[in-house]
Amino acid sequence: MTLDLAPTIAPQETAQKPASVAGRSGTDVLGRIGNLETRIARSVSEIDAAQAVRYRVFAEEMNATLSSDAVRRKRDIDAWDMVCDHLLVLDTTIEGDAEEQIVGTYRLLRQDIAAGSGGFYSQSEFDVDALIARHADKRFMELGRSCVLPAYRTKRTVELLWQGAWAYSLRHGIDVMFGCASFHGVVPEEHALALSFLHHNVLAKDEWSVSARPERFRTMDLMPAEGVDARKALVAMPPLVKGYLRLGAAIGDGAVVDHGFNTTDVLIVLPIGKISGRYLNYYGADAGRFAS
Repeated sequence: MTLDLAPTIAPQETAQKPASVAGRSGTDVLGRIGNLETRIARSVSEIDAAQAVRYRVFAEEMNATLSSDAVRRKRDIDAWDMVCDHLLVLDTTIEGDAEEQIVGTYRLLRQDIAAGSGGFYSQSEFDVDALIARHADKRFMELGRSCVLPAYRTKRTVELLWQGAWAYSLRHGIDVMFGCASFHGVVPEEHALALSFLHHNVLAKDEWSVSARPERFRTMDLMPAEGVDARKALVAMPPLVKGYLRLGAAIGDGAVVDHGFNTTDVLIVLPIGKISGRYLNYYGADAGRFAS
């Protein structure tokens, strides 16, 4: 499961502590289901462990091409890691410290942090500046680097990742969540059915319209609308994309091929006000359903 890809821009160097580390305590658990819990990383060592999980998924499983230093260290890492908060899912039945318990992770970047740290990660692929400019009264949050170890790719884990992101967004007064979602492989035509379904049925429009950057734009309009079997298209979707569609998300216009991460990306746009009432009721408007 991946949510975003390697950037072609680099944020400004910063001496700031990771947002995940500053001022944390042991009371920041955001949710629990059985033996799994979700919370924000509390230390640099936990962020390092999350980067190791990302390496196992992106490099070893999905064949992403990372830097020689990343390969040597067996860590997926970039400069955004030092300014983002890192949402973790931990298996509390595993003996050892929290680093050994981490089975999934999500990277969260609030607009106020991005503004002082070189911008959002997905700006290298999509024209999110125009989208944000149209909503100067709203607070945006980018979600990225989503991954879960194979043995934990279950409904419970996905629910906890969303529970954590939802609870975090409420705590920080977020109005809009967005981020890149990935299809495996660098040939969009191999995902013609799914991409065409997204283009014809859930394209972000009007005030929420956003497009891939012109130099990276790849059309998603690969099949005529009448030729798209919706049921088969949904089966062909990555689980994370399907999850966002159920929540009420829209998709930006155009896909982007990322050769480094061996993926084809689309942009998810999810205004809080458009989240399906069914899911608000399920998780709780106050994120209370799975609260610890």
